[in-house]
Amino acid sequence: MSDFDTVLVVDFGAQYAQLIARRVRECSVYSEIVPSTMPVEEMLKRNPKAIILSGGPSSVYAEGAPAVPAGLFETGLPTFGICYGFQAMALALGGEVKRTDIAEYGGTPLAVVDEGVLFAGLPAALSVWMSHGDSVAAAPEGFAVTAATEVTPVAAMEDTERGLYGVQFHPEVLHSEHGQDVLRRFLYEAAGCRPSWTMLNIVEDAVTAVAEQIGPTGRAICGLSGGVDSAVAAAIVQRAIGDRLTCVFVDHGLLRKGEAEQVEKDFVAATGVQLHVVDAADRFLTALVGVVDPEEKRKIIGREFIRVFEAAAREISAHEQVDFLVQGTLYPDVVESGGGTGTANIKSHHNVGGLPDDLRFTLVEPLRWLFKDEVRRAGLELGLPAAIVGRQPFPGPGLGIRIIGEVTRDRLDILREADAIAREELSRADLDGHIWQCPVVLLADVRSVGVQGDGRTYGHPVVLRPVTSEDAMTADWARVPYDVLARISTRITNEVREINRVTLDVTSKPPGTIEWE
Repeated sequence: MSDFDTVLVVDFGAQYAQLIARRVRECSVYSEIVPSTMPVEEMLKRNPKAIILSGGPSSVYAEGAPAVPAGLFETGLPTFGICYGFQAMALALGGEVKRTDIAEYGGTPLAVVDEGVLFAGLPAALSVWMSHGDSVAAAPEGFAVTAATEVTPVAAMEDTERGLYGVQFHPEVLHSEHGQDVLRRFLYEAAGCRPSWTMLNIVEDAVTAVAEQIGPTGRAICGLSGGVDSAVAAAIVQRAIGDRLTCVFVDHGLLRKGEAEQVEKDFVAATGVQLHVVDAADRFLTALVGVVDPEEKRKIIGREFIRVFEAAAREISAHEQVDFLVQGTLYPDVVESGGGTGTANIKSHHNVGGLPDDLRFTLVEPLRWLFKDEVRRAGLELGLPAAIVGRQPFPGPGLGIRIIGEVTRDRLDILREADAIAREELSRADLDGHIWQCPVVLLADVRSVGVQGDGRTYGHPVVLRPVTSEDAMTADWARVPYDVLARISTRITNEVREINRVTLDVTSKPPGTIEWE
């Protein structure tokens, strides 16, 4: 990375480690996640400005519980412990951690007893998000206790001389009042970080890095899916190398209404990119004839995509040497895969296997350090149309797995119309920023009795699945206003004659997934 201050988030197995990193970046400070097993020497090679110790599911005194890396507190780096990281800090430095008689989970009143650095200027009483059964009973020598709860005598502490800070609660969670303010005070006041991780700097840095990787004569190819990740990745590379990038758009006939046109017209108009379009809808539909098993659908769609992309890549490479493959890999992909390097397996929007051995590319991954929300902001910085940048996450197999039953052209047309109505009404109600995703699912193998006009009908039901989420790892069903749901239902049943019933899925994730198949 370029001239950005770096904060390392040491992950002790926390469900919120990525959220902590995202919150740091929201303060315009670059952050990376590293495992708690990483030696301090390796951490120091990344030249961090500060360290954050994450929460975790373990008890600090349990056998095999992860410990703070040896020597971390001797580095002089400002360090902030959160939940488990807070307890691990206290224990390592001579404090006392005990099992509490009453655990604290969820919203908890917090009393600030000493503003110190972290609580300066904040209210003396806060509601914060707790999730612990152990607590710090006594702070290590040199620490000032700055906050407490009825159950936890040491809910926050500071040793400003050594640059060590900690809180029992989760400031990264939105339910913690002024949690972001606490984090910001650590980053700016305690650690002296500069707010230089701005979108303009991010885009410029990515463009420079791509230009250096590909060089003055290299050529690249990129598979466009219609989604935001591949679009932003392609826009960055196009800005770096111009017409030496060729984008391949495989239209498999499974996209939503208007999305193919967005890629073929709006994206090209905004970027000037060279676009190679392959209309393969007939091929995909033929391959899906008679298939109803969702996993089999995914395999077929993935297999056909690879074959079509392979043919396009060969055609392009026959005219000019292409050495690089652009992928829209995001930072969560990097974290979850343990880093990942090497030659190309098409991540693509299908998450399937790689190209044949005789089609080898060096990967170009301009988004590999970005979270999804940062990718969207980068897209706007690059001048991409809002309709592409704001596009909801969409599964690689497309509408193929939103049809419960066999995928046919007629069923795709029915689902496209219903989906378009739902999206239009949600946008009209200004709910796009609230809803993470709203799959519309066609129960194609189900017939529902209804009455339309003077006659009885046996039409298809559809399911609306609006959800809220920050990262899709967990999700809750979105509380869409009743009047909006009513308009969606009325329009779908009036305008899509094959559908006579609209239902609402109110299942969270877990136990249900966001998609039905």
